[in-house]
Amino acid sequence: MTKPAAPPTLFERIIAREIPAEIVYEDEGYIAIKDIAPKAPVHLLVIPKTLSTRLDEISDAATLGQLYLTAIKVARQHLEDYRLVVNVGKGGGQEVFHTHIHVLGGWEGGSPVGFGA
Repeated sequence: MTKPAAPPTLFERIIAREIPAEIVYEDEGYIAIKDIAPKAPVHLLVIPKTLSTRLDEISDAATLGQLYLTAIKVARQHLEDYRLVVNVGKGGGQEVFHTHIHVLGGWEGGSPVGFGA
């Protein structure tokens, strides 16, 4: 018996334009959107268009490197100083199980001490 396919993730639905989002960057492999519940003055999400549910599922160094290069590119387009955050697993704060990187910044005087996303 074949296991039924999992429903598309929120991010897959955004990529497919089924759900609106404020897109700030897009290329062949990635999309970046504004977070709808920002934890910083600038809070963007960089999302690979290919699904992996957790960062630690990506075993190819080139794929992992390209994800980070894209996050840095997006960050530099919007911020001079920034923080990149990845939540891995429910216990690590991950809410949407589609790998993504948070780009955070824009605080006056620097980020708050102990801030996490």
